Amino acid sequence: MHRFVTAFLLLAAMAFPASAQTDAIGAPGPIIFENVEFAPARTSHPDETYFKQEYVPAGQTVEQFEDMFMIDVLTNGTTPAAAAAAMVQSLDRRKGSDPVINYDIIRNEQTGEIILDFLLSDSSSGTMIVEWNAYRYAPLENGTVLYAISRRGYGEDGAGALLAGLKERRQSAINTLAQMDVPEISLD
Repeated sequence: MHRFVTAFLLLAAMAFPASAQTDAIGAPGPIIFENVEFAPARTSHPDETYFKQEYVPAGQTVEQFEDMFMIDVLTNGTTPAAAAAAMVQSLDRRKGSDPVINYDIIRNEQTGEIILDFLLSDSSSGTMIVEWNAYRYAPLENGTVLYAISRRGYGEDGAGALLAGLKERRQSAINTLAQMDVPEISLD
């Protein structure tokens, strides 16, 4: 099951058809994060138990974004701990081939939430892409909801700028994600 969850969390946006017009989880947007408005950009529902919505600021696309907010919903009984563990396993498998891979786990024992703060890179397209993410896994009846902020830098200059900016922006973004009033999920 962990491989199944991880595969969808990492690849669903590219693997399944999506629509910007459909709100499948009761969170039509916009999402405000650190005073930036993120508009709905893509929704997918790859299977009966998995929903994904992506939001980007004006002028950005899900294919080439610098900032993205995501909400993923798993209704297959997966707990926040199991979903986060699956992602950590995926990150650990990348360690030999990804020169920037790094992560930290923050647990909130009172709420059962977990924040996974991680950095990864990819150059398989011929262009270096560095991506920083903070994933907030929260319990949901029969599953888990993921609220996430993702930031990317493209090419040597973009990757360098992203990494340099993380020193100032990372902790603030994690705090904002941890404390924000997130949209209530409704799968009706």
